[in-house]
Amino acid sequence: MTGFARVNGNLQTDNENINWIWEIKSVNGKNLDIKFRLPSEYDDMAFDLRARATKYLCRGNVSVCLDVATETMTKKLKIDESLLANLTEKAIALSEKYKDKLAKPSAAELLAQKGVLELEECTLDEAEQQKIRQKMADDFEKLCGELCVARQKEGAKIKEALVKILHNIAEVTAKIEKLADGLPEKIKDKLKEMLAQYAKDVEISEDRLAQEIVFLVTKADIREEIDRLKAHIKSAEQLLTAEEAVGRKLDFLCQELNREANTTCSKACDIAITNLGMELKALIEQFREQVQNIE
Repeated sequence: MTGFARVNGNLQTDNENINWIWEIKSVNGKNLDIKFRLPSEYDDMAFDLRARATKYLCRGNVSVCLDVATETMTKKLKIDESLLANLTEKAIALSEKYKDKLAKPSAAELLAQKGVLELEECTLDEAEQQKIRQKMADDFEKLCGELCVARQKEGAKIKEALVKILHNIAEVTAKIEKLADGLPEKIKDKLKEMLAQYAKDVEISEDRLAQEIVFLVTKADIREEIDRLKAHIKSAEQLLTAEEAVGRKLDFLCQELNREANTTCSKACDIAITNLGMELKALIEQFREQVQNIE
């Protein structure tokens, strides 16, 4: 089932302000496949995050992205004392050697030389890092929850479509059943018509005629297929009202419905039943396509 969610997070320590954005999106899939795109320093969180995600998701191809931005509140100045002393010594020596041409260097000029003065980034201690990771993981669970809400909204629309298609399947099945009830008499009339047309001079006993009618009716009998179709429709209706993940079960029912529809078409000796059987197969395919979108 498709869906998208985003959650912003923030945690401020004594020296740094850390902001992050979680994004998650899911598309249709038979199994649960989660792919993470995390900053390298948080790669080791993937295993725990995957376990957390399975509490919310059962099916689908899921992509998770984490973007982190760190703003240092205070930075320490670091002076390379050795380099500064060496530069100062040489600058003073040159200024004394060329008194009339060179002025003594100022402290600002010496500090401005490359490599003398640097800003030292503050690093987080282990406790602060653990606190940030915990907050990120909590936000990830919130993200999964919001994705479920988005998927449920889409699921409600899909359910409405499935109920409508299932109703149409039941109507076509009822039409086939009605035609099947009159099939024995229709076969009998057709057989008599053929005999009258092609074997009018051949004498056939009533017993022999009855045997042929029974054979043809038995061969074209689709009552079992209709009963199974009705049973599968009822099972699908029950699954659509369930509160659990039913995508796999409905997918299996689609296979069973299609199998019965195929058998009905192959056994039918009536063009009206065959046409309804083809209509039934088209509806089942529509149902199957929608089922691929649910968990």
